[in-house]
Amino acid sequence: MSLAEKFKEYYTYKDYKTWKGDWELIEGIPFAMSPSPSVKHQLILSKLIYLLNKEFKKNKCKKCFVLPETDWVISFDTVVRPDISIVCHLENFEDYINRTPEVIFEIVSPSSYKRDERLKFELYKKEGVKFYILVYPDLKLIKAYKFENGNVISLKIQKNILEISLDNNCSFKIDINELFEN
Repeated sequence: MSLAEKFKEYYTYKDYKTWKGDWELIEGIPFAMSPSPSVKHQLILSKLIYLLNKEFKKNKCKKCFVLPETDWVISFDTVVRPDISIVCHLENFEDYINRTPEVIFEIVSPSSYKRDERLKFELYKKEGVKFYILVYPDLKLIKAYKFENGNVISLKIQKNILEISLDNNCSFKIDINELFEN
């Protein structure tokens, strides 16, 4: 039994486009994205964007783009808005991401951890995201996963450096200490 059948509510992307406020839609079920992100969340988000763009520039990666808080329309009844998506395929884009991102970052808060650690984890794995990175500002911690052939590989963070290499010769390193410094 799907979530929509269990709760007897079902919405589509057409409905989603008419809603006010910030929402995500997963298998026809709406999820409010409230309250608004905290200052700590937004500071980590902006620092991650800066660090990722700096890495791509340093590595001369011109095929991948860092997109903050952009809708990813997965299907007619599933739309999510990851905190950060890295996409390497912007040749045919719309007002939203229409193909699976290579990397997704979610900044985990007390109000989002169940959705980020369980629901989105399974959704992103099913949809073929290559890397899923959970950032915990309160704990100053990152958990990183690689989804490969239906398997989940927990990535090791060596000397407080998270290193990710993508298929198209793009790569990035995130220094955990630099990310969480005041």
